Amino acid sequence: MGLLASDVELEELAGIGPATAEKLKEGGIYTIESLVVTPIRELAELTGLGVERLKAIQEEARGKLHIQFVTAEELLQKRQNISKITFGCNSLNELLGGGVETQAITELTGEFGAGKTQICFTLCVTVQLPPEQGGLNGSALYIDTEGTLRPERIGEIATARGLDSNAVVKNIITARAYNSDHQILIADDIDRLIKNNPLGLEKPLKLVIVDSIVSHFRSEYVGRQSLAERQQKLNLHIHKLLRLAEAHNVAVVFTNQVIAQPDVFFGPTQKPAGGHVLAHTCTYRVFIRKSRGNSRVAKIFDSPYLPEMERVFAITERGVDDVEGKS
Repeated sequence: MGLLASDVELEELAGIGPATAEKLKEGGIYTIESLVVTPIRELAELTGLGVERLKAIQEEARGKLHIQFVTAEELLQKRQNISKITFGCNSLNELLGGGVETQAITELTGEFGAGKTQICFTLCVTVQLPPEQGGLNGSALYIDTEGTLRPERIGEIATARGLDSNAVVKNIITARAYNSDHQILIADDIDRLIKNNPLGLEKPLKLVIVDSIVSHFRSEYVGRQSLAERQQKLNLHIHKLLRLAEAHNVAVVFTNQVIAQPDVFFGPTQKPAGGHVLAHTCTYRVFIRKSRGNSRVAKIFDSPYLPEMERVFAITERGVDDVEGKS
């Protein structure tokens, strides 16, 4: 369930003065929606305030947002506000129950060349479509950890779909993450981007992409002795992205790498990287594998309500598209 949007500023809450508000903003908290979903311990580290005082501040913020116990029926009604971004591909839309969902994290995992980045490029285009065409009339943020973002390719996809490539590219902002700490700092700044729109985007930010989520963490934390620290940092990072999605009703999509399972003789020999941290945090998990030619097979293998199933799609000049005669 997402939070009800509020125009209340941080400084309007009792107990938050200009100095405390500045500390919160330095930590990436610009709205009371973000304040409410941030753990008390993290707030204490940012502000230096005591736990009891922070609890009182959060309680007042929850009152402004009308957060309370609800029945499952009320939750069902509120979930009607959740939107979905079309893939521009019927088979993938069917796989994900209509498209990529806001207030959720969708993971795309698979080996190199499977088409994960091409799906992300396509979503950067389709999110800008009007709602009647399956978009959210929104902009996209692309956090690039591997140097794979190609604006010219996104422009090609837009042109192939009958859109103005220059207008589409203008509504995509990107940040190149050079290490895991930098990646986390970029994510911490998303709240400010949504609230203040410093780059003057014409459309509200509705899609956040991280391509890929674990690349830096895997390269920087090597060996079992550093595994616990890596997983803890990765866990905090992903939970912050999930809180962001819920607080601002945006969709979060990230790509993930795979690791080999050489001890497996029957069944899949690859599994997603990131371990249980990713498995327990992602809302939807999709495994993509290569098929013949430009065809790919996508399988949803984890979802709160969607069944496991596979669908075939193709990589074309339109980004991702249906394979003729197959669904």
